[in-house]
Amino acid sequence: MHSMDLRRFPITKPTRIFYSITRRLTCVTSIAHHLQEQPPQSQHRPPLQLQRQSHSQPPNQSLLNWVSTILSKPSLDSSMCKSVIPHLSPSEFDQIFLSLKSNLNPKTTLNFFYFASEAFRFPFTVRSYCLLIRLLIVSNLVSPARLLLIRLIDGKMPVLFASTKNRHVEIATMMADLNLPSERVLGVQALDMLVHVYCTQFKNLGFGFAIDVFRLSASKGMFPSLKTCNFFLSSLVKANELQKSCEVFEVMCRGVSPDVYLLSTAINALCKGGKVEDAIGLFLKMEKLGVAPNAVTYNNIIHGLCKNGRLEEALQFRERMLRNNVKPSLITYSVLINGFITLEKFYEANSVLKEMSDRGFVPNEVVYNTLIDGHCKTGNISEALKIRDDMVSKGIAPNSVTLNSLIQGFCKSNHMEHAEHLLKEMLLRGLSISQVAYTSVIHGLCMKSRFNSALLFTKEMLSRDFRPSNSLITTLVVGLCKDGKHSEAVELWFSLLKKGFAANIVTSNALIHGLCEAGNMQEAVRLLKEMLERGLVLDKITYNTLILGCCKEGKVEEAFKLKEEMDKQGIQPDTYTYNLLIHGLCNMGKVDAAAKLWDECKGNGMAPNVYSYGVMIDGYCKADRIEEGENLFNELVTKKVELNFVVYNTLIRGYCRKGNMIAAFKLRDDMKSNGIPPTCNTYSSLIHGMCNIGRVEDAKDLLNEMRKEGLLPNVVCYTALIGGFCKLGQMEKAQSVLLEMSSHNIHPNKITYTVMIDGYCKLGNMKEATKMLNLMAESGILPDAVTYNALTNGYSKERKIDEAFEVCNQMSNKGVPLDEITYTTLIHGWHQSSTTANQD
Repeated sequence: MHSMDLRRFPITKPTRIFYSITRRLTCVTSIAHHLQEQPPQSQHRPPLQLQRQSHSQPPNQSLLNWVSTILSKPSLDSSMCKSVIPHLSPSEFDQIFLSLKSNLNPKTTLNFFYFASEAFRFPFTVRSYCLLIRLLIVSNLVSPARLLLIRLIDGKMPVLFASTKNRHVEIATMMADLNLPSERVLGVQALDMLVHVYCTQFKNLGFGFAIDVFRLSASKGMFPSLKTCNFFLSSLVKANELQKSCEVFEVMCRGVSPDVYLLSTAINALCKGGKVEDAIGLFLKMEKLGVAPNAVTYNNIIHGLCKNGRLEEALQFRERMLRNNVKPSLITYSVLINGFITLEKFYEANSVLKEMSDRGFVPNEVVYNTLIDGHCKTGNISEALKIRDDMVSKGIAPNSVTLNSLIQGFCKSNHMEHAEHLLKEMLLRGLSISQVAYTSVIHGLCMKSRFNSALLFTKEMLSRDFRPSNSLITTLVVGLCKDGKHSEAVELWFSLLKKGFAANIVTSNALIHGLCEAGNMQEAVRLLKEMLERGLVLDKITYNTLILGCCKEGKVEEAFKLKEEMDKQGIQPDTYTYNLLIHGLCNMGKVDAAAKLWDECKGNGMAPNVYSYGVMIDGYCKADRIEEGENLFNELVTKKVELNFVVYNTLIRGYCRKGNMIAAFKLRDDMKSNGIPPTCNTYSSLIHGMCNIGRVEDAKDLLNEMRKEGLLPNVVCYTALIGGFCKLGQMEKAQSVLLEMSSHNIHPNKITYTVMIDGYCKLGNMKEATKMLNLMAESGILPDAVTYNALTNGYSKERKIDEAFEVCNQMSNKGVPLDEITYTTLIHGWHQSSTTANQD
């Protein structure tokens, strides 16, 4: 990066984009012909005897006299105008107007232009308009001149442009070409007006036109006044046109002697643009030029250094400032404090604050807000509140900036109640709330699982047209779904859509996943259709989530329809898609259909992974086709696919179901020898298997084996063992295992209690069974149909049919539906009871 050299002032030579008009334009002839159709001349004045002449000839003397007479009168004679204008062409008037150097009345001349434009749509030349503007300026009629210029640029006046697209260039060129050495002051005034109009009236078009005008004039040796240069450069910097402002400054320096204001503005532009070294270089050259930097100049340099983290150098410039008898301003200290706070150097910031107070400066709300914001960002809310209190004691009321910072501080330090209260207070007071403040509070509330409050603030945020970030919306949607508030999550999704803030695919997938998890497939599919209709992006995750939901609900046919829809949308199903569908088919017992899909997966060039094998092995085992499951397992081994505990556990569970405990234990040993430690699921399957073949004591020994391997038996393992003792009618041992389980802080679940109740019922010990039911209720576990059916069956076997029916009443009162087993048990019990009564 080179330093700015004030001796270099490159000016690009403008490309000539129009040509001088050397012949009458056809449009002029057409307009002249049209104007001949205007109403006849006034009856009170004899018609003019004027002879038309060629464009190349000088104007007719009588015509020149008439125009001169009209323009020199104290007021406009419209009758004379109506007589003369039809006999004028734009080029003829242009030559006459140029030749009339004196005795023109500027107001009458302006009125003539407006009259000719409005009544005859007379298209004056660009030069004629420029001559008039100069006449008005020299006559101190600046406002009318400015208005005329604006209307000329804006295309509100009929005019002959060589190119309407580049009319700003044509106007600037003509203004420059009209300048004579003796009229230099007038030329500068006209150029000042031109630049000023483009920078103010037409700033919505950008500064391109103003820059073009400035460069073109500079190329012709014309420069705006120093005042206008200051205004122009300042406007560019305020608009953040930093590169262009630097380029314009270099050109300016060729025609004007820069003062401290112009140089300070240029330094500000360089600093804002990150060119701090160039800014310092210009600062040093400024001193050599004999232009003394003022407080603004120093502040710009100090600010630039602070933004770049060069605090030591910033302090050195502050010292230089003092040496040169330039008093630091409140801005100087404010900038330094902000620089130190940004780098979290609070000690240094407090030192500057003290120096500031010692020099008689009272911190303003900007300084206080900077300190408060800095402490809030680091989570030091207590220090931030102290500064807030000091601020109030000085008579400075905290504003929305202060409160927004404090909200972030409360959130950062996990004081969500205070953050929420402050946000509500700001809403009630109608203060401006930043998007960051909203986001901080909503995120903090989500982390506290306070999703209702988070949703209310999100709605408030949307009402103010703030778009929450994708991550924030996703967090909220996931939280609402986990909290069972699926309808609210869906409503939020549609609210975003209505606002034009359509949720991204991650959020949409999270919502669909939540709906599928809750079994609300209808709403999930509605969401999918809405996304398709609105052309929103869908991906594999969207479809796979829906397919998973359908398969979980046993709606495998719907899952396959979704797969077809994937193909239509050009989304290729992946291995995970096939795994879900295969799993769904296997759960329905359709193993052959699953095997066919397995072949399709491989045929489409997708290699089934270890999970795919696990699903198929499980399917074969559940279908009592364990040999085929073994074959797939051996295929995995042959292919040297890295096995995991899931595949081993699946086949071990299959062997245990078949009662083939030798094969199950052998596979468990293979698992260990391959460096895969058995899990609780491995042992729960083995315990189940051992209990099923009546070897309950051996099953109990497996608990000790688990502990030796560092595994803590879980509720499934204990429940399996309890079930084994219950099957043998050994309820004391079952009770002992239950106590051991509780001593290890493992709480019985619904299945554990149901197994115990069933064990007592089968022995006819309904008293203990009822005790266990009460204990289950005391533990906060609700019995299900299986639990109640065990009791109903126990009472029926004991021919206590009234008690059996009482259990059914309890079921109904608890909202547990009676199933087929309940009815069958009651009918069978009633029949047995009736038969016994008849025999008696």
